Amino acid sequence: MERLGLSVRLIISGVRPLALRCGQFPLRPALALFSPPRSFSPTFRRNAVVPLPLLLAGLGGLSVRDVSRSTPNQQVRFLRAVKGGSPSEVDAHLSAGADANGRHPLGWTALHVAAANGRAGAARRLLEAGADPDAPDEFTNIYLSAREKGVHSMDVMVAREEEFSDRLNNRANFRGCTPLHYAALNDDLDLVSLLLKAGADPLRANDYGRTPLEYARDGRVKNLLRRHAEDFEEQRRKQEQEMRKKYPLEKRIKEVIVGQDGAITTVASAIRRKENGWIDEEHPLVFLFLGSSGIGKTELAKQIALYLHKDDRRAFVRLDMSEYQEKHEVAKLIGSPPGYVGHEEGGQLTKRLKECPNAVVLFDEVDKAHPDVLTVLLQLFDEGRLTDGKGKTIECKNAIFVMTSNLASSEIADHALQLRREADDLAKERAEGKLEPDADLADKVTISRHFKEKVVQPILKFHFRRDEFLGRINEIVYFLPFTRQELTVLVEKELHFWSTKAKQKHNVELAWDKEVLNYLADGYNIYYGARSIKHEVERRVVTQLALAHETDQLERDCLVRFKVVNFEDGNKEPVLKMTVKKKGKESFLDLSEPFSNSSPLN
Repeated sequence: MERLGLSVRLIISGVRPLALRCGQFPLRPALALFSPPRSFSPTFRRNAVVPLPLLLAGLGGLSVRDVSRSTPNQQVRFLRAVKGGSPSEVDAHLSAGADANGRHPLGWTALHVAAANGRAGAARRLLEAGADPDAPDEFTNIYLSAREKGVHSMDVMVAREEEFSDRLNNRANFRGCTPLHYAALNDDLDLVSLLLKAGADPLRANDYGRTPLEYARDGRVKNLLRRHAEDFEEQRRKQEQEMRKKYPLEKRIKEVIVGQDGAITTVASAIRRKENGWIDEEHPLVFLFLGSSGIGKTELAKQIALYLHKDDRRAFVRLDMSEYQEKHEVAKLIGSPPGYVGHEEGGQLTKRLKECPNAVVLFDEVDKAHPDVLTVLLQLFDEGRLTDGKGKTIECKNAIFVMTSNLASSEIADHALQLRREADDLAKERAEGKLEPDADLADKVTISRHFKEKVVQPILKFHFRRDEFLGRINEIVYFLPFTRQELTVLVEKELHFWSTKAKQKHNVELAWDKEVLNYLADGYNIYYGARSIKHEVERRVVTQLALAHETDQLERDCLVRFKVVNFEDGNKEPVLKMTVKKKGKESFLDLSEPFSNSSPLN
């Protein structure tokens, strides 16, 4: 290695070390790398005395390599010009084509550099060039970043100090920090004001969950951030309220979930009460979703989380309660008590609720859990708090808890089918003029309270064995079997799914006749829900496509059309047939064997 100079001055008797030079990169106070920080939050670094053995252990695997060499030279010079702070140099690089939102290999942007070094002039030029004021820093700390990039941690520290800032604690996690975080950390009033005017979000949190306000120390900076945070929150609240008026929750959910109008309306009404402050804030919302498998219970819970928390993955917690069938598995939920294995790890539920106390928590198939597990949930559902294995109490009154269960699913399905038959008969009577157009049919077709109290409630009480558990549920939501019209919609969605896959993977287009939808809808099973439709399409359609592909009867750019033979002929069994129009041809061709009517695939 050319001209490698390595000199170390150590004073063991309490004097702060050191001058370390590695090649051309001075590592000013480099030994802070080996010293435990006073805080793991992004703070200015403090020097510390380090024992010689620890230093030598840290230098033992040193490889001198400039991390920035993998970056295009223009971008490297651009980032260094931003750190230098000359607006004219920044303008020159931008005119030469430098990307204002381009990133260093370790994850920061030019605007991060300007904010961390107090370069207001350079920041102004970057913002005018379209730099994102809310761009998150992707740098974690020197160790994790070194592992992610496959380089030595000393190289990462050198690059961070030379090309970003040498005033920060390199062992802290900076991921998620925006330029506004760095400006607030520097207490730079001009930069903070500039970024806020450019539209920076003062409520944006980093990976620690902290906003820029929590890093500011100067009173003027704090007041400015606090005032803009209040204005930003009010503006965002008005925008969301306006959006909810134009695009209500029911409409959003119905774009994803087929049918279940009653269940969607019930849930949306409860969410609306919560959003607008018409709810008891001392108790969380608790739902119990009842119905057959594959009918939309889990998907509705996901849509609630997506509606309330957008793309925040921490805000949806799913627990499969079939994993909690034994009494001792309560420890998995809230954490092991002191003295037991895994005590420091925490519980699956308590750990997630600490990260996001207002999350949507799904207890999937809750009827499979051990009764002692449900006992733990009593306090959670009643007062919105939970005590973990360490004795710490977690407040989560703003959380929403959803339980799903297949209990009474057969009774609900049979009752719903009976109601639909009655509805069809009434519709015929009205069409024949036997009923007045304005006749009140509520007494003749309804899911009655009698059915809920005399049929469903006894089943729930028998299984859960406690009224206090059921009494903490705000809404019991019933999911009904799909109607014929809803089944055709499900079939069409599934066919469109496979059509997209065929186009992407094999450049094959799919088409189908209207009769195909009704034919495949006959494969519906009320006890398996939409999954039975999915499996029917795979058996009848995808299997034929796979076999045709294997026998080289499908070519790229061809069009495959499905049709049903003997669909309206009551004397013959309907058969799904597949025909292909190859590229450059005008007519469809029937495929050769084994795609005949006698094929077991049909």
